[in-house]
Amino acid sequence: MYDGCCFFQTSLISFTINLLHLKHKMMNIILALKVIGQRTIKIFYNIILFQNFLFASIKGIFTLPYYFNITIQAIINIGFYSLPIVAATSLCSGAVLALQTYEGVVRSSAIHAIPMIIVTSITRELGPVIVGLIVAGRIGASMVAEIGTMRVTEQIDALFTLATDPIKYLVTPRLVATTLSLPFLVLTSDVIGVFGGYLVSVYRLNFNSYEYIQSTIHHLTSNDVISGLIKAIVFGMIIGITSCFHGYYSDKGAKGVGIATTYGVVHSSILILLSNYIMTELLLSQYI
Repeated sequence: MYDGCCFFQTSLISFTINLLHLKHKMMNIILALKVIGQRTIKIFYNIILFQNFLFASIKGIFTLPYYFNITIQAIINIGFYSLPIVAATSLCSGAVLALQTYEGVVRSSAIHAIPMIIVTSITRELGPVIVGLIVAGRIGASMVAEIGTMRVTEQIDALFTLATDPIKYLVTPRLVATTLSLPFLVLTSDVIGVFGGYLVSVYRLNFNSYEYIQSTIHHLTSNDVISGLIKAIVFGMIIGITSCFHGYYSDKGAKGVGIATTYGVVHSSILILLSNYIMTELLLSQYI
């Protein structure tokens, strides 16, 4: 009788423990599903919010009033003040590309292909991507922080009270400025990058200056330049709209602005690299 009672108590305790473990696992599953559901809803909400934000920003280009002074000031800030870092980066990239290309082609006795490789790589890929990432880090972070600070200090709310559309006043000029400035910066980067490759090839690798220039001009096509400019326009739009979006909808407080700035730069960089692959695939589809 006593042994049977002990067995029943032991079984009951074991059953209770197993039931508690099962309950704990079910709670973890429910919590995980809740988090997944919340994240999914937030993603779709942000996609719709971004779509409406993009539409409102583009709509502001074609409606009055036009804020020319703000747009011109943004173009100067983006295009002119970014020239030093773009020039330095492009010069070094072209020089390094010449050295790396020489080290690779010398094994196959294709040294004369170096000018073609340099000018094609820079105009089609390196120029647009490097400039896009530089502007995303320098200008994108600045735009997120500036607009985010205006959100925190309720300056955006003040624009509503003044019957001014904040998106048209703050976002549209910056979107236009980045879209117009990137092609100019990319062209500058192309010239300086090719010049950097020329310096290393002629003065370090002992190429003939005249033959190098002739080979570069011969292999440079309008399609190379146009494809780079198309990428520059798309990258400019990505940087402008993504940075302004994160700044406009940043959370309250200094921490919120910091997080928004990080997201703005990271998302802009990822979208630039992703769109670069997609555009390269489309532009080279006739050759593949």
